[in-house]
Amino acid sequence: MGSRVDLVARLVVALQRPGVDGVLATPDVLEDLLLLGALEGKVVIGSMNRGGLQGSAFELDDRFTAYRSAEEIAARRLDGGKMLTRIDLADAGTVATLESSAAAVTGLAEHKLMAMVEPFWSTRGEDGRVTNLLDPDSVIKSIQIASGLGATSAYTWLKLPVVDELDRVMEATTLPTLLLGGDPTAAPETTYASWGKALELPSVRGLVVGRALLFPPDGDVAAAVDHAAALVHGSDT
Repeated sequence: MGSRVDLVARLVVALQRPGVDGVLATPDVLEDLLLLGALEGKVVIGSMNRGGLQGSAFELDDRFTAYRSAEEIAARRLDGGKMLTRIDLADAGTVATLESSAAAVTGLAEHKLMAMVEPFWSTRGEDGRVTNLLDPDSVIKSIQIASGLGATSAYTWLKLPVVDELDRVMEATTLPTLLLGGDPTAAPETTYASWGKALELPSVRGLVVGRALLFPPDGDVAAAVDHAAALVHGSDT
């Protein structure tokens, strides 16, 4: 992913495939895709925060440094904004992240735009690294906090990882949910099978996948994207 030209080329291939509804990205990536005409007829979600750089002392003080507000999202005629919302009870920076996320949820709802909240229950180890806890109970706690952010949840969607006991995890919310593809650590067949099973749950509406589809082991972006799209929309896509 160190080559922007290669990354954008792969994104263009993905967006041209049937069944791909849209893209989630930071402003710089969306502007490249816009100039290439790749966003016509697509759902476009802007990434809002990520001032909390991975590995930094301020990682959980995750300020909005991309699209900074609902007003910016609306002014650029995007369809919504996404906010990573990591929760660590031992880190004072968490409260600023929660406050910013809540304001974004409320503001986006006022514009009738999607607020995509990506919550994680997190902890910082003795080595200083922040780890997202992916056991079912931790994900459930993160869901319950994320669901209550903002003055209304009418336009809130959740973006959640595929974890064990996902059927029990999804009972924690009535909000529509998109599944986080995550880093490709398993064989593609295993990953697709886990996605397919998760998509059978009533409130799960689709997938938001990055590296696993843009950089598949065999290099065939179109085939990987087509497989994922078929899981979401059916084999006729």
